[in-house]
Amino acid sequence: MTPDTRLAARLAQEAGRALLALRTEMSRAPGQPDPRELGRRGDAVSQELLSRLLAEHRPGDAVLSEESADDGRRLDAERVWIVDPLDGTREYGLGRPDWTVHVALWEAEAARRGGACGLTAAAVAQPDRDELFTSGDGPAERKTTREIPAERTRILVSDTRPPEFANAVAESVDADLVPMGSAGAKATAVLRGAAEAYLHAGGQYEWDSAAPVGVVRAAGLHASRIDGTALRYNAPTPYLPDLVICRAELAGPLLDAIATATRSG
Repeated sequence: MTPDTRLAARLAQEAGRALLALRTEMSRAPGQPDPRELGRRGDAVSQELLSRLLAEHRPGDAVLSEESADDGRRLDAERVWIVDPLDGTREYGLGRPDWTVHVALWEAEAARRGGACGLTAAAVAQPDRDELFTSGDGPAERKTTREIPAERTRILVSDTRPPEFANAVAESVDADLVPMGSAGAKATAVLRGAAEAYLHAGGQYEWDSAAPVGVVRAAGLHASRIDGTALRYNAPTPYLPDLVICRAELAGPLLDAIATATRSG
């Protein structure tokens, strides 16, 4: 594991612990914590911690975060940390487990070489499961005893904004759609073998997918746009609206099904 990957892992874990502590603290106050206020405070607490630690350990690097103003100077930087302090704010506020913390590093030299979207280090923490996934973990292991030929493919989609063409794609590849919150939670579910694919369309930003993509690609899974093109990071506008993550052998059939469904739609 590289020093940058170790730092990404530490930051994701520490932010996750801070978020768990905040939720416990607010739950002990009289009355039930307001989910929106808990989410708002969680975003702020995690952002402050990540900003402070990055300034301490990588003071020369730029940062792109969901919870801070976008500094255009990052476009000329050689190293940019792309972070989502709390991916799944709604789920966190509601007390659900499907929320994550994302920390990824993009490097200009890696992007110039065409290596892994420019992402060189990544970590995704899912604190309620006490799990941490990093780009240094190596090939994905299937932690399941199910007999794959006897099971239908499971495609994870947003529980609030599933793609309009998701049903057509699922029918084409003989799959079941499974709703779940948080991009990071869905990506790590594919890594764990709890699903075979994750499909999203209709609005995301770089911080939603950078760390998950860095982790799953390092593990040997497929990650791309829904049209099969490469994901690009540290763009002038960080809007990156769609994503496919899946086992490598499913990439061809799934992308073909998406292309057919989007043409028909």
